[in-house]
Amino acid sequence: MAKKKLAIILGIRPDVIRASLVLNKIRAQKKHDIVFIWSGQHYSDNLKDVFFRDLNVAPPDIELGATGSNDAEVVASVVSRLSPVLAKLKPEAVVFLGDTNTVMGSLAAAQQNIPIVHIEGCMRSYDWRMPEEKYRTVIDHLSDVIYTYFPEYKKQGIAEGLNPGSIVLTTNLIVDVINKYYFDVQDKFDRMASPEFFRRRGIEKGEFYLMTCHRRENVHIKSSFKNILTLVGQAKRKVFFTASYRTQKVLKEYGFKLPKNVIMVDPIGYTEMLILMAHSRGVITDSGTVVEETAVLQVPSVQMRKATERPQVYDCRSSVKFDPARFEEYPCQTVLAKFENLYGKKWKHNLGDGKASQRLTADLLERLDKGTFRRHKPEDYHLKIARSYREDGLTI
Repeated sequence: MAKKKLAIILGIRPDVIRASLVLNKIRAQKKHDIVFIWSGQHYSDNLKDVFFRDLNVAPPDIELGATGSNDAEVVASVVSRLSPVLAKLKPEAVVFLGDTNTVMGSLAAAQQNIPIVHIEGCMRSYDWRMPEEKYRTVIDHLSDVIYTYFPEYKKQGIAEGLNPGSIVLTTNLIVDVINKYYFDVQDKFDRMASPEFFRRRGIEKGEFYLMTCHRRENVHIKSSFKNILTLVGQAKRKVFFTASYRTQKVLKEYGFKLPKNVIMVDPIGYTEMLILMAHSRGVITDSGTVVEETAVLQVPSVQMRKATERPQVYDCRSSVKFDPARFEEYPCQTVLAKFENLYGKKWKHNLGDGKASQRLTADLLERLDKGTFRRHKPEDYHLKIARSYREDGLTI
């Protein structure tokens, strides 16, 4: 009897981080064929392969090599290259994670009527400038099964008309990952965090800020990018800036000079990133993954966002807001003072119990066993809504 197939499609380094435990657990079983497909959105060693090594994830089974000079080209390439692969594989379902160009490959699955599974669904920032906000909305409305982290996220999805029966609560995967790859081996990380480690990077342990910045609404809006550099330039500590290649390119195009206290480097691997995060004074970032990681690690963060789909970091008081587009309302010295004041404080993060990957994997395998990816038919749910409109005398 032929094994059932499940395709898992990822494309950027945060995808690998969040999905690492799920991938390893689900690929370890031999009853079904799990096909790990890499879109190619991130393709260099320090954006892709080093994360597979650091997280003990076996390389992808298929690499699409979908690249492009802009979002439209990448999305088009993912869809066109994924479509024939799915037609050949004929999987029971296709799994995507997050809100990147890669998840728009769900269109290829939808066109072939293959069930779609979305991990990290129903998250909303309600900042429509973000391509990610549009992507996560599109894939949620295409999906047959949505794994979401919290009840408030599920409520957001239901408010948009998503079928509540298709939404499964798991809590946040990042808690499991930090427990496994940091806290369970913290002695190893403490040994690696030697004075020489920091000296080689021109920083001092516990006396620097770590920084990442990559979002389009920050980097590609010149005034916002300038305001971010003004913020970090006013910090009284060194700022170690791990900059994406796109961010570095835009920095040159704008002719901006880095403040004297900023040390900019190319993207780094996960082990190095964890050491720097854990032993920094705090992290200045616009990354959704990083602000959650720092919350779990008990490290303060500045979240450089107009709005976030991850408000729990504000709820637990681990993060300070800075909106680069509303510079006058967020005075740099006030933001930095609040940020510095968080150092050394402890909080209870409310992101999960460390069993999210276990729950998600068990549910995925059960659905694969029973063929129940379409257990809750979205057409039935929407037909019910349509009938209620008609009964109210409304037209749709």
